[in-house]
Amino acid sequence: MTALNHLKRTGARSKRRVGRGQSSTRGKTSGRGTKGQNARSGRKKRPELRDIIKKIPKRRGYGKNRGRTVIGNRPRALPISLTRVAELFDASTDVTLSALAERLSLPTRGGAPRVKIVGGGTISKKLSVKGVPVTASVRSSIEKAGGSIV
Repeated sequence: MTALNHLKRTGARSKRRVGRGQSSTRGKTSGRGTKGQNARSGRKKRPELRDIIKKIPKRRGYGKNRGRTVIGNRPRALPISLTRVAELFDASTDVTLSALAERLSLPTRGGAPRVKIVGGGTISKKLSVKGVPVTASVRSSIEKAGGSIV
């Protein structure tokens, strides 16, 4: 077994020793500036910006955690109750987006308005809903009354 003093260096020295002697370029403060925490070895300064960020409350669903498929500026559908639709339309008529917009005088900005028929009572009329989104409870109510949803 060999001793440590017999080992040979395989490559060049990676770093220059600092803080040795006064005539060299890295003497006295060794390039660390002057006094304080920064001049000490093993210094650990807390990142201030991280403390500020951690104090901000989380909003779930926004920022990095928000899904890439979520479109935040999409206009929401206008909810219309089933009883209101039953009042506006006679039995065995087609309920379409254009017919709803006409009877409810909805603004049509560059096309058909976004409308969804939601629950809110039962109907006895046989309605045929075409191209209008409906909720599950509305679907069952319309089908019970003998209507259809396309």
